[in-house]
Amino acid sequence: MGFTSRLGQSLTAKEIFDLVKDDLKQVEKELSAESVASVEAVTRIAQYLQAGGGKRLRPTLLLLSARMVGAVNPATIRMAAVMELIHAATLIHDDVIDMAELRRGRASSNVVWGNHTSVLAGDWLYMQAFQVALRERNFHLLDLLINLTQMMVEGELLQLERIGKIGISEADYMELIDRKTACLFSACAKVGTHMAGADDATESSLGECAWNLGIAFQLVDDVLDFTARETILGKPVGNDLREGKVTLPLIYALQSASTEERQLVERVLNDRNYDAVPLSRILRILDRHKTIDRVRERASQFTDRAKAILHTFPDSPYQRALLAVTDLVIERDR
Repeated sequence: MGFTSRLGQSLTAKEIFDLVKDDLKQVEKELSAESVASVEAVTRIAQYLQAGGGKRLRPTLLLLSARMVGAVNPATIRMAAVMELIHAATLIHDDVIDMAELRRGRASSNVVWGNHTSVLAGDWLYMQAFQVALRERNFHLLDLLINLTQMMVEGELLQLERIGKIGISEADYMELIDRKTACLFSACAKVGTHMAGADDATESSLGECAWNLGIAFQLVDDVLDFTARETILGKPVGNDLREGKVTLPLIYALQSASTEERQLVERVLNDRNYDAVPLSRILRILDRHKTIDRVRERASQFTDRAKAILHTFPDSPYQRALLAVTDLVIERDR
């Protein structure tokens, strides 16, 4: 699949990641080295997550941002690993809170090691990320990471308050994904540009670009929760609603839903399963109200804003790669 830049040149997904392939290899080495704890269970969980793969989109975003405005050095590699450690910690905590059973097509860490051990392992990864970042002796980096962590924890708390509630507004939802997803994307771009020596205006600009990209990423994620196949998604389809989460496709549908349709959604929210109301019934509601297309269009609005910011930067392979990433986010199937 090709992704076209403003100059008519295209990059495939493989070509995007090839630009930072050697950097990512160094990030993987750093992750392996920094995921070893004095307690074996923590090391095993960290290694289990790393072996599970993942797109490494966040380190890639950091590295591409750094290379677009400057260069990558060993400290940049370490900070890319820091952002992935933070991301891994959030995944562990998310799975515990959501009582998830699958992550990337494998049993989630809480299923394998239990909730208590998993929560503590997630805490350890957070602290390890901060310990690695502290070695840079850079207060600005620490400010970024502290603000990021607080935002994501607040996002988890907001989500817990809203679990099982049908009256979630679009504003409520946007506030949540800002804190749970977009702020991490934004921090990755800011850290990358800062490590490359960019000025505050450049850092802020790319941070805004990545924030828009993060919002779009989560919107597409919530669409895929209803439309993807489980073998591709790596977790059960329709999982968000099963866990009591009302995401934007349903929020839009509920705005014009009939009383009967609303009652069907409420039943799943209350039961936390599709035994009484099959997922196919919910999918028919989404289809009737055309909300999947509407959410995809909303996601495109955010990637358009990200692209507009990127177009203010000089043409380069890394600028074109970041432009292509915006399309990759919209067109992905998992």
